[in-house]
Amino acid sequence: MSERGADASDIATTETSADAAVDSDATSEVARADAAGRARRAVAAVWRIESARIVATLARFAAGDVEQAEDLAQEALLEALRQWPVDGIPSNPGAWLTTVAKRRAIDTWRRRERLDARYATIAHDLEQRGEAASDRGWDPDTIDDDVLRLVFVSCHPVLSREAQVALTLRVVGGLTSEEIARAFLVPVATVQQRIVRAKKTLTAAAVPFEVPEPQDYPARLGSVLSVLYLVFNEGYLPASGEHWVRPDVAAEALRLARVVAALMPREPEAHGLVALMEFHASRFAARVGPDGVPIPLDEQDRTRWDRAQIERGRAALAHADRIGRGRASYGLQAAIAECHAVAARPEDTDWARIVMLYEALGRIAPSPVVELNRAVAVAMSTGPASALRILDDLARAGRLAGYPGLPAVRGEVLARLGRTQEARGELTTAARLTGNERERAALLERAAALGSA
Repeated sequence: MSERGADASDIATTETSADAAVDSDATSEVARADAAGRARRAVAAVWRIESARIVATLARFAAGDVEQAEDLAQEALLEALRQWPVDGIPSNPGAWLTTVAKRRAIDTWRRRERLDARYATIAHDLEQRGEAASDRGWDPDTIDDDVLRLVFVSCHPVLSREAQVALTLRVVGGLTSEEIARAFLVPVATVQQRIVRAKKTLTAAAVPFEVPEPQDYPARLGSVLSVLYLVFNEGYLPASGEHWVRPDVAAEALRLARVVAALMPREPEAHGLVALMEFHASRFAARVGPDGVPIPLDEQDRTRWDRAQIERGRAALAHADRIGRGRASYGLQAAIAECHAVAARPEDTDWARIVMLYEALGRIAPSPVVELNRAVAVAMSTGPASALRILDDLARAGRLAGYPGLPAVRGEVLARLGRTQEARGELTTAARLTGNERERAALLERAAALGSA
């Protein structure tokens, strides 16, 4: 073989090896990207489902410091994004995150020049019990207690009502600042400031991480019920994202509401809230089609409604009535939901009674959203023309500016009046305002259907 031939052969071999190396690198890069994507999705899913339990557990071990608990949880999430693409997603991701966060806490406490005696004791206890190195599953009893403690801490009287709601939705409901801002029609910066101030206030006031004594329940009840109601609503109709419902969020709110009602058996509003949640949750299976498309109330297959859950709701509402103090906000809303729950067909719904209940609700708990819902009931009871007058008054008042529900309802009412072009415009506006992808798609589809009618 000639020298030139040998050189050519060597070059060809080298080039082939180089090509193989490039292909191998490209394949590895794709695999790494796929692993990173799976890890990101897993982290997002775990945080959405387990965030309240993780933060609650960490807050208990951080001597009730909610702010530090959130910081530790975020550090654990970052560590998961680094490790899971390499090591794989652990069999118990929530426990893994909690374990990593506890280790970080111990390391932080040990590095401090002056260790707080209480933190040192906690760190020593954790290490002795081996919890920092464990990858065990949740202890349901302990975790449940922790989440309930977190709710009561977040609703401590030392905080303003706005701060209580924002903080609880953030640390218990797992909502982002953007989602909370949309729910309350306020700027994102306002929500963020409320949450930061709330954490600092709790730390400065040395609020204990515990469920209060029974005599202190009434002072916390209004705030606790309010935030549980809002957390449930986020599960029933998420403010943003690609899902029409988040049953996991709603189920957690219902579970906590049942615990609160058990703690306060003589508080009718606690039982009224449980009844309201039971009625709404009973419809989850029928609210979304197999393709994830939302199904309106009047088109749902009512045989798929959970009859056992409806009966639990009726029992809770009856319990609230037996206490004998009359129905307040949650009791009235539960009574409205009951009207839908007991109607075998949409045409059997007692809309006149629903209008009456909304009028009573508007007197004791006036809000533009109550008026909007009353308009829907009026449209079904006495006709769209009467409802449009209510909706026009709401639009002029401007209190629901930016809220997608107003143009959505107005679009449907205008469609029933034959004002198709205006209806299309309202539905398109509602689609632009909503942050929920499923709701946006449904509104645009409805607008398009009117265009072809």
